[in-house]
Amino acid sequence: MSKKNKKKENDPDLISDSLKKLNKKELLERARKFSEQYCVGDGKDFKLKDWSTLDSLEEKKSSVKKILKMGVKALAAMQDTLYAQDKWSVLLIFQAMDAAGKDGAIKHVMSGINPQGCQVFSFKAPSSEDLDHDFLWRCQKHLPERGRIGIFNRSYYEEVLVVRVHEQILKGQKIPEKLITKDIWENRFEDIRNFEKYLNRNGIVVIKFFLNVSKDEQKKRFIERVDNPDKNWKFSASDAKERGYWNDYMHAYEELIKNTSTKKAPWYVIPADDKSYARIAIASAVIHALDEMDLEYPKVSDEKMAELNTVKQALLDEKE
Repeated sequence: MSKKNKKKENDPDLISDSLKKLNKKELLERARKFSEQYCVGDGKDFKLKDWSTLDSLEEKKSSVKKILKMGVKALAAMQDTLYAQDKWSVLLIFQAMDAAGKDGAIKHVMSGINPQGCQVFSFKAPSSEDLDHDFLWRCQKHLPERGRIGIFNRSYYEEVLVVRVHEQILKGQKIPEKLITKDIWENRFEDIRNFEKYLNRNGIVVIKFFLNVSKDEQKKRFIERVDNPDKNWKFSASDAKERGYWNDYMHAYEELIKNTSTKKAPWYVIPADDKSYARIAIASAVIHALDEMDLEYPKVSDEKMAELNTVKQALLDEKE
């Protein structure tokens, strides 16, 4: 578990240009070690205050870009095998406060992925149709197909975050009043745990990322969005208003991670004050998860190989 005062495995001998000299097995082992320090696993004793918002590599900016590029390349190769095998699928869930860097992380980490093998969905306020169904429904219909990576930019976890912070939203969800009890959050945590267990038993690996940004860093990024005309569209008064509920949100995040992080569907608490570092940590976690699946390209039967060789010979014998 990653503590504030625990030495991170981010020194130059772990992540540096020397990675280029490592073979595939060694690279995968480094990705595992690097990502594991941010994996909550069983969240029973989780406390958000024990997890840092800032880590950074002791590398030059150019080296950090190279490291991320290597991770993206490795991820693309593994995703190609996942797609070809067509058995497993992966669901990546991103949750965070505004300006924590979810969009940028998805954009950069997945930049090398074949679009045919990746699906991204963003979830904002539920529609009237969504509210006519259970709280998991709108996300269920966007689950990734076998062989694909699905990405949820926000998710059903909003139902134990923003809805918990603003309980008046709960009253507008058409839920029978007698079901809105003091146990409703515990009930929803249980529903989510069971849902993710069901997904895992059906070949959908769930990996969840909380981009842990500090309040000071969020303030800095909000000001940058106001000052930069190209980023004005990203900012609204409602973002600043939600900032006023910071402590409530931190409590809600702590509770949901504590109650829904499991060994099969873990939360990764990613230090997000340094965007480049966060992206490398996320890429490492996804690479490690894919490696755990023992992916391989489908093996062709002897009969199929004979057929392919016949076709190849026919092509070679063609007259120009």
